Amino acid sequence: MRGILMAGTCSDAGKSLLSAGLCRALARRGVRVAPFKAQNMSNNSMVCADGSEIGRAQFLQAQAAGVEAESAMNPVLLKPGSDRSSHVVLRGRPAGVLRAGEYTTGRAHLAEVAFAAHAELAARFDVVVCEGAGSPAEINLRNGDYTNMGLARAVDIPVALVADIDRGGALASLYGTWGLLDAADRALLDSYVINKFRGDANILEPGLQEITRRTGMRHAGTVGWLQDVWFDGEDALEVGRWRTGHTREDSLTVAVVRFPRISNTTDVDALAAEPGVHVVVTTDPDTCAAADLLVLPGTRATLHDLAWLHERGISQVVARRAVEKRPVLGICGGHQMLGEQITDGVELTGSPPTAGLGLLPHRVTFEEEKTLARPQGSWEGVEVSGYEIHHGRVDVTGGEPFPGGVRVGEVFGTLWHGALEGDVFRRRFLTHVATATGSRWLPDLDAPGYGARREDMLERLADAMESTDLVTALTGHSG
Repeated sequence: MRGILMAGTCSDAGKSLLSAGLCRALARRGVRVAPFKAQNMSNNSMVCADGSEIGRAQFLQAQAAGVEAESAMNPVLLKPGSDRSSHVVLRGRPAGVLRAGEYTTGRAHLAEVAFAAHAELAARFDVVVCEGAGSPAEINLRNGDYTNMGLARAVDIPVALVADIDRGGALASLYGTWGLLDAADRALLDSYVINKFRGDANILEPGLQEITRRTGMRHAGTVGWLQDVWFDGEDALEVGRWRTGHTREDSLTVAVVRFPRISNTTDVDALAAEPGVHVVVTTDPDTCAAADLLVLPGTRATLHDLAWLHERGISQVVARRAVEKRPVLGICGGHQMLGEQITDGVELTGSPPTAGLGLLPHRVTFEEEKTLARPQGSWEGVEVSGYEIHHGRVDVTGGEPFPGGVRVGEVFGTLWHGALEGDVFRRRFLTHVATATGSRWLPDLDAPGYGARREDMLERLADAMESTDLVTALTGHSG
């Protein structure tokens, strides 16, 4: 089998997770495998080695497959800029805006690019593990679909439906999905997978037999509930899942502001993974004031979320923390807000400059050209690396250098996403925060690092799929 499409009966059924597990399990068997998602809608993205931007899920699936991530693995990335429009990233580069009314009618050229990218991967790899988007039963979108059954029909690959039984109604969702598709699409529904199962499998068996009898789809296997295994959501900010579960008296508290247009939410995952660090995502000014560290994360709409920051009263909290020398960290859009002035020459052409929070000595100008880079640097003798994804040009006029930005007192700003994933830098920065706030927190140097924990999760996910022989059932490649 040259490929398979992992489709879900609903969003968040486990398509990304199982696709990653399948990539890792196949790679362990010596199969050359690549991930693929024709279209991803997410503000969580990464920069590949070639400077292209793709969805974070596909970047991590490439890691699972043991191959270098590239733009062909996620040829179309839609980054929501508002409730009715998305910025289009095509083969890793900015390519205009898609309006809500164009979603079913204005995507023919996107489909062509997606199909060509899949052909590139299929020519170079033994198996391409494709991930669908949403549900193939969204028949209102079928005419313009190139991510679910439209892709399966175009490249002639079988489809496996993933159903999340923990939500309830899994059997009904499987049968309903099959029932809503036309005959040609149904013909490609090869199998189904039950995900997040807990309990006695014998109780489930009669229902599975009936689904197979009515639809003709094979039951490829059932994946049990995996307590400490997950995958980065496309937009969700659920840092609680990273917590180590160890309680310590010398804890450090981190408050992350939940902007309305928050993006690259995975930046703070590594903080939550650190033993003794308690991370809370909040819109409450009092919580922001009380934390040892306040983080202003990335945002897809800097000026919109800066205005919101003023409305919520959090901007006053930030200013007060600067005076009191209580640490504040701004990342990308959050960093831009901390400066003196922001001029938007992209979405608000001709509008006057907007005053920033005035806590860092820099001015920001948004330009059409987008910066995509994977920079490296150092801080206090520690190597630091990250990735940049932004339109804003930041002109710094003073302050103390900080990786990807600048520091004044206890206010830090950086344009680098992902810098906190580096274990040594993260622990050095948090140690500085603890010293500045009088906390007794110290890093647990024996605790596994962020990258090690992610690798462990990928391995255990692959093990779970191997234990039910899902890999062979889905792809035909035996161990």
